[in-house]
Amino acid sequence: MNSTPDHLEITTDPKLLEILVCPITKGPLEFDAAKQELISRSAKLAYPIRDGIPIMLPEEARKID
Repeated sequence: MNSTPDHLEITTDPKLLEILVCPITKGPLEFDAAKQELISRSAKLAYPIRDGIPIMLPEEARKID
């Protein structure tokens, strides 16, 4: 029997999420737990969270519609 979970969800400190803003617009970010991303609706970018660490570099962000 395999004891490894199918999906390992990394958690990010909620206090950190409260103070982070988009580096481009300085606007608020939404946390997408399923995709492990921070979404900036105004910049139309999704910043990845890797190993619980938000990567707040515009060149690392994924463009969203």
